[in-house]
Amino acid sequence: MTVRNQAASGVTASPSEARRLAAVSLDAVIALVGGVITGAAVAVGTAASSGVTELQPASPGFWAPAAGAIIALSFANQVLLTLATRASLGKLVAGLRVVRSSDGGRAGFVRLVGRWLFGFYWLIVFVPLHLATDSNVEQQDAVGLRIVRRAVRS
Repeated sequence: MTVRNQAASGVTASPSEARRLAAVSLDAVIALVGGVITGAAVAVGTAASSGVTELQPASPGFWAPAAGAIIALSFANQVLLTLATRASLGKLVAGLRVVRSSDGGRAGFVRLVGRWLFGFYWLIVFVPLHLATDSNVEQQDAVGLRIVRRAVRS
């Protein structure tokens, strides 16, 4: 992307690893906390309707809705919100945007879904390898999309 295209699209160079990590961490906390709250609400509702007075967090009645809510919140944040605003909640807070690598334009739905699925692959394959080998592998941008810092407009 040329300097002229960067200025027109409001983006700058690649963000620091700390910014990326902050955005990913916030997005993960949002999905996990929201999922656990949803799982607890469903479990309490189910327990109340069946006359059970004790909530059992280890039961499938808690974790199945929690897992579904985690996936749904992650999809809504990473795909739908990014489609609408060019950033997930974590990226908005960190001052980042998701753009097409080719021209810095708005990411499309199919690419955002591919990026979301790649994130699960990264989590399952590369994070354990990184932890086991203590490597310095950094997450790369995927499916023709990249993360950039928002330009500060004066």
